[in-house]
Amino acid sequence: MKRRPESVWPEADKTEELLAKAQGGDDAAVGNLLDRHRTALRRMVDMRMDAALKRRVDASDIVQDVLVEANRRLQDYLSNPAMPFHLWLRHMAKDRIIDAHRRHRVAQRRSLDREQPLVAPGGMDHSTMELAEELWDGELTPQAAATRREAIIRFQQALEELDEADQEIVLMRNFEQLSNQEVAQALGLSEPAASMRYLRAIRKLRPKLGGDEGDGDTPTDR
Repeated sequence: MKRRPESVWPEADKTEELLAKAQGGDDAAVGNLLDRHRTALRRMVDMRMDAALKRRVDASDIVQDVLVEANRRLQDYLSNPAMPFHLWLRHMAKDRIIDAHRRHRVAQRRSLDREQPLVAPGGMDHSTMELAEELWDGELTPQAAATRREAIIRFQQALEELDEADQEIVLMRNFEQLSNQEVAQALGLSEPAASMRYLRAIRKLRPKLGGDEGDGDTPTDR
């Protein structure tokens, strides 16, 4: 089994150091804290914006709005850090994405596609292939480079057939590389419940990809 990639979110120890400085009134630390999360936020937002919304809203604008809000609310967070800082940021980002989709679907329903998937086309990266290779039980080999794009499309289509809760947990685990503990915190679940929800989502993907519907090997928990 391949080792899962490290989280795309910044390293926690440095974040804690910057948070401590920010709590002490260091404005430069606040700027560094927010800037070092910009790339991960952009990735998280970009993979959840459908094509129709992307024609009307720039993901960078959503990210900037989240960072501005985070700066405004930072002292409230520091006084009661109920979750890790990156989970707090992504919670705000998720709300912004939901609001953006809702606003544009209501205001411009005639020009937007009637239904759009949670998974944004083109929002996947090498993690797509790593998970797909596991679920296909080795069907994809290094010599099968010509089929990789087709495989990504198949994988995206299969993922889009899952319900929103299953899609979300696969995105969180495999494309944000959040740990099971982080997913549990973000979703308000116990760690065993989060792990079981993820494994159920993966098991639903297998038959959609033509794989074995049985338990088999599943991507490892972290």
